[in-house]
Amino acid sequence: MKEIVAVIFGLGLVCNALLFVPQVLAVWRKKTDEGISLITFGGFSVLQVIGIVHGVYQRDLSLILGMAASFVSCGSVTALTFFYRVRRMRTAKPA
Repeated sequence: MKEIVAVIFGLGLVCNALLFVPQVLAVWRKKTDEGISLITFGGFSVLQVIGIVHGVYQRDLSLILGMAASFVSCGSVTALTFFYRVRRMRTAKPA
């Protein structure tokens, strides 16, 4: 039973990672950071890294893989937001 719960938990984390994909696509297609909270997505990314570290210490492969998948998708939103925000701020500088 413990293994079944671990697999379901891991699948839940993968589904969590998939929930970030529409946001990644929206930021990528629009090529803008407008409407995206860098603090929120950056905070999510930090929490996912902490989850990965916890999974390593607990030797929980489901947690490690699920949080890593979430980090990749959420981290993509964070990185794209940061990139487009820096680009926007550079172009908005007065000459």
